Amino acid sequence: MKPAKLHYWILGWFSMALCGWCTSHTFTQSDIQSHPWKKLYFAHHWPVTVCKMNANDCHDPPKYWTIHGLWPDRAEDCNRTWHFNVTEIKDLLSDMRHYWPDVLHSSLNRTQFWKHEWDKHGTCAATVEVLNSQKKYFGKALELYQHIDLNGCLLKAGIKPSSSYYKMTAIKEALTRFYGITPKIQCLPPEEGEKAQTIGQIEICFTKELQLVNCTTLEGDSNPVQAHLELGTSELSVCSDTLPTYYPSEVQDHK
Repeated sequence: MKPAKLHYWILGWFSMALCGWCTSHTFTQSDIQSHPWKKLYFAHHWPVTVCKMNANDCHDPPKYWTIHGLWPDRAEDCNRTWHFNVTEIKDLLSDMRHYWPDVLHSSLNRTQFWKHEWDKHGTCAATVEVLNSQKKYFGKALELYQHIDLNGCLLKAGIKPSSSYYKMTAIKEALTRFYGITPKIQCLPPEEGEKAQTIGQIEICFTKELQLVNCTTLEGDSNPVQAHLELGTSELSVCSDTLPTYYPSEVQDHK
């Protein structure tokens, strides 16, 4: 092949490769319309409860609320070609390991949990500019975590891990008073012989503009994100207002 033709062939190949890379890492207007969502669920989970759900794979969980995920309410797996790349969040790793740890797998080098969150939820959140890269998505979640300060909010309300039970209505009222919106709270239902549900997850909701908004679903809305956490045979579900609520400090059964 002559040098001139080789030169143009290389340029053509490079242009096509670059174009393919760009289309897999950006969203067109049609992409946004095909993956519509209205709000973000910012989910915190209580590591002790996560461990109770699957104690065999969990050791010495953090004693503070950690991030489970930042989830658009109506879309999942929006761009299967946009693969998770841990090097894009290398500047965030210290905070990620502390505030967004893989509770069930304690290895510091394990990134499967973050990959799952990016693949399933981050690729959909990326339709808005403020979340349109892996660094922006994970970085903004860390920023929201500090801003929300769920751990501090609960402590200020006198709600802390205890062997005593709480009323779910009291927990809801405290959070609503602090944030000015209605959160979504999920619990582990009582097992046989237990009388109390165990608090496991608290979700705070935001608009696309990252303004706080009620998590309650309006009548007529459909296909909200399925924010259940399933581990082993246990599953979190929306807490009952009538059952006593256990906020455990240790991974152990509570009758």
